[in-house]
Amino acid sequence: MARKLFGTDGVRGTANIYPMTAEMALRIGAAAGRYFRNDGLNGHRVVIGKDTRLSGYMFENALTAGLTSTGMNVLLLGPVPTPAVGLLTTSMRADVGIMISASHNPHHDNGIKFFGPDGFKLSDEAEAEIEALVEAPIEPAKAQNIGRAKRIDDGRFRYAERIKSTFPAGMRLDGLKVVIDCANGAAYKVAPGVLWELGATVIPVGVSPDGYNINAGCGSTAPLSAAETIISHGADVGICLDGDADRVMILDEKGRVADGDQLMALLADRWAAADRLNGGTLVATVMSNLGLERFMTGKGLNLLRTGVGDRYVVEAMRAGGYNLGGEQSGHVVMTDYATTGDGLLAGLQFLTAMIETGQKASSLTQSFETVPQLLKNVRYTAGSDPMGASSVKAIIADAEVKLAGKGRLLIRKSGTEPLVRVMAECEDADLLLHVVDGIVEEVERAV
Repeated sequence: MARKLFGTDGVRGTANIYPMTAEMALRIGAAAGRYFRNDGLNGHRVVIGKDTRLSGYMFENALTAGLTSTGMNVLLLGPVPTPAVGLLTTSMRADVGIMISASHNPHHDNGIKFFGPDGFKLSDEAEAEIEALVEAPIEPAKAQNIGRAKRIDDGRFRYAERIKSTFPAGMRLDGLKVVIDCANGAAYKVAPGVLWELGATVIPVGVSPDGYNINAGCGSTAPLSAAETIISHGADVGICLDGDADRVMILDEKGRVADGDQLMALLADRWAAADRLNGGTLVATVMSNLGLERFMTGKGLNLLRTGVGDRYVVEAMRAGGYNLGGEQSGHVVMTDYATTGDGLLAGLQFLTAMIETGQKASSLTQSFETVPQLLKNVRYTAGSDPMGASSVKAIIADAEVKLAGKGRLLIRKSGTEPLVRVMAECEDADLLLHVVDGIVEEVERAV
């Protein structure tokens, strides 16, 4: 069954513009209520978390109305990281978890992500079934069966305790000066608190959300502020989260950024040495750098690539029994501890490596030499198909011939925004630029 409403990570768009309207959120809530109510589990219970966007209030209320109208009891967590919703869906024995967030996008966007009762994101098939119910007439519960809504005040603290339990017993962060950039998002309280409780000297950045400043000049997609703070305070390391704290970038003591590929390489190497890396395999997407693939091969380990999206990484991990995976963009999934990407959890794993090895962050963030990679985006009008133009197809075919044996090319539509992403890797910098710019220009003409 095809999906039109759901993308690679739930439903997402600009607030108050289809599909991210209050009316649609109500219908999505009612559809999800019907879908999960049919299971007859756990007293029809759903947990809802959100990040700090102004529109989160609107969508929280609309979803609650839709869900309760179909007999679901709603537990409202307030601002919490996305991984907290996955965790609490399971621990609170809920039928479904919902996170209201557009992740790293600006404040005017928002999204709705679903987690099943096992704490993992829903499959494409489940989302397609919910989407079909959205288009069908709403079937409200009888008056005596309408659900209730309740605020859960300690959800953030439950998550914090779970995160701290993943840190080695008895280990402390005393003596480490850590910059934590929370992107004015969902982790603005919990992340600095966890680091402080573990003994670190904490220098917070991006912890003053106002509904509009989420991801604005801060966080994992804009780490300059954190880098400057590291230098000015003489910090040992920086941890940059995104708006819903499911992805991370690590900054060393010089303010240099290490992406998800470098962090996964470090963890894979350490876990393999400790005989902890299931199947000797790391799961990553087609966007991960060719240098990571060469690093894994050189260590006698495997890199399994999937389509773009942390949900597809997790699906491959579960299918193969693997326990480490993620994306270059900073989603790092460790199924020994969590059901989805968790930026704070990944940051603690990096701090553990610093403590256990006694090495500076700069010694741990450069596991491999990256192959030059260039990514450019072309925005298009929703509903159009620039990739279908014969001129675009021709220039892509020509580029593939030029890169054969020298690098690789990946062209795809974003699953969360109306963008065509043009990415290539090649050790010949001039050829790399020529190929990417040529394709971008042709796609722009088609747009």
